[in-house]
Amino acid sequence: MTTENSPSLNGASLDVAACNRARLRALFPSCFTETRDEKGNLVESVDFERLKAELGTFTDLFESRRERYGMDWPGKKECLRTIQSQTVATLKPCKPESIAWESAKNLFIEGDNLEVLKLLQKSYYGKVKMIYIDPPYNTGNEFIYPDDYAESLDVYLAYAGMLGEGGRRIATNTPNEGRFHTKWLNMMYPRLYLARNLLREDGFIAVSIDENELPALRYLLNDVFGEENLVGVIAWKKSSGNNDAELSYVHENVVVYRKSPDAELGKLPQSDAHLASYQNPDNDPRGPWTSSDYTSKWSKEERPKLWYPILNPTTKKECYPPPGRTWAYSQEASRQNVEENRLWWGTGGTNDRPRYKRFLSDTQAGMCPRSYWEDVGTNEEGFKRFRDLGFSKDDFPHPKPVGLIKRLITVLGDKEGIVLDFFGGSGSTADAVLQMNSEDGGTRNFIVVQLPEPCEAKPGTEPRFATIAKVCAARIRSVLKQEEEIGFRYFKLDKSNFRRWQQLGADATADQIAEQLELHVEHVDPSASQEDLLFEILLKAGFQPTEKADLVEIAGLPVYSIAGGALLICLADRVTKELVDAVAEAEPMHFFCLDSAFGGNDQLKANAVQTFAARNQGREKASQIVFRTV
Repeated sequence: MTTENSPSLNGASLDVAACNRARLRALFPSCFTETRDEKGNLVESVDFERLKAELGTFTDLFESRRERYGMDWPGKKECLRTIQSQTVATLKPCKPESIAWESAKNLFIEGDNLEVLKLLQKSYYGKVKMIYIDPPYNTGNEFIYPDDYAESLDVYLAYAGMLGEGGRRIATNTPNEGRFHTKWLNMMYPRLYLARNLLREDGFIAVSIDENELPALRYLLNDVFGEENLVGVIAWKKSSGNNDAELSYVHENVVVYRKSPDAELGKLPQSDAHLASYQNPDNDPRGPWTSSDYTSKWSKEERPKLWYPILNPTTKKECYPPPGRTWAYSQEASRQNVEENRLWWGTGGTNDRPRYKRFLSDTQAGMCPRSYWEDVGTNEEGFKRFRDLGFSKDDFPHPKPVGLIKRLITVLGDKEGIVLDFFGGSGSTADAVLQMNSEDGGTRNFIVVQLPEPCEAKPGTEPRFATIAKVCAARIRSVLKQEEEIGFRYFKLDKSNFRRWQQLGADATADQIAEQLELHVEHVDPSASQEDLLFEILLKAGFQPTEKADLVEIAGLPVYSIAGGALLICLADRVTKELVDAVAEAEPMHFFCLDSAFGGNDQLKANAVQTFAARNQGREKASQIVFRTV
């Protein structure tokens, strides 16, 4: 995050490539070596041949060039560059648009989700239990993407009306373009990659999609999460159908992947219909049971060991599976099932083949989720909930049913975890989280991100809400009033408050460079508030923007105390030796102050560095005080 010889805070987001190299180095240190770059400087590099050998793969030159199974498309390399490029953007707090700011743990963020995902890497790396997204389905002119991914913040700002006509061009994706599918892949891949970093090891991601991009989405998620982490594809009934269509689609899909094998699906509560299917016609002391087929789909030729006779205890006849099938259990397992009275031969015991008795007592932990859901609410019910909260189809045409997301939270989430949705839409995910907490006493928190995409209006009229982001935030407020929850914090993506963190492109003019040099003299944006600076430092230092900040006085100067004093931030326009000594005595984990507050007094700044160095001497690295200037 910083150089060894400088206490200055780096204003960029997490360096994903550096983190990946560090993890690789921890596993395979012998695969790293030093080489010289084009300028003759020593740089660290990966010996990929040695790495392959460490992994047990020994190939010659021809083998290393052999084609491999996988998904590729034009622009994938640029996607990887996009993932690794850091952002110097920030999130600015919007207190007037929030509810119960001081105690709120929920987040709503207005802005381009690619930039926001980068900004959340430090604060939420490995901390999100569940991600649900409902991205554009790529059915036509419906999603916005940046033409130049390296300048995505500028693209966003131009789109949000924060830049003039010189900003980058925004384009939409239409089916008559040759790169129709490619553009969708290029939009989705970096976001899915960064999203995976945020998941806990026991976390899940669920992505809504229809038939248009379902195959491509599966390949993308295989690439990012690994095919072995596919949980499955859930089909849910979205409508009753359309008789005018050639083929009426009454379902949509939710593709589910886990972060790692540590992630286990939850059980569903037993429904009344499920409980009603359990009876006890033979008065079994183990209680009510239901029966299931005792045969499998395999044929006698495919599974010869599963083809054997079972004796009916009533008729004394030997019974075999029907043609084309075998028993579902081995002969040894069937003998045990007979001993345990788990075979049901029907009333009177005269059936030709047995069924397997499954007891209700075996399912007390809940029901295993199925791959088809028809009881989680249709699109019509999704809109009804939206309308009951005071909205109309003009505000947002297709809100997802809350029941669908609540079911996903039940299966993929827990009662305390964070639920992230970075295609926020109408706010159904936030609604679902708040409802679930109200129903089961959970303390889940949501993070919802939505681009300020303009709302469409009927010809000759103005939309009630300027953007979809405003619709989403308004819905959250409406639900909070009904559910009496704590609240949420509203942030907007924007440029950094520290001008020296802004980056110039390779094509910058001499005038632009001169302007940047002048800004270094006074690098803090004069229009930035104290809270703007505070939350940017929090974010860049890896603290969550929901942390409570108490303003305290230390050595006569105002200081923000965060996380019970673990982080101290002084944004006063001056720093004194007394303040440095008092902070060192308090022993926080981190201390930040403005570089300009030293007033050019290099001796005072050097003394501050030495004071903290002396305090850290002899301590474990994890317990040392981190001193940074901004």
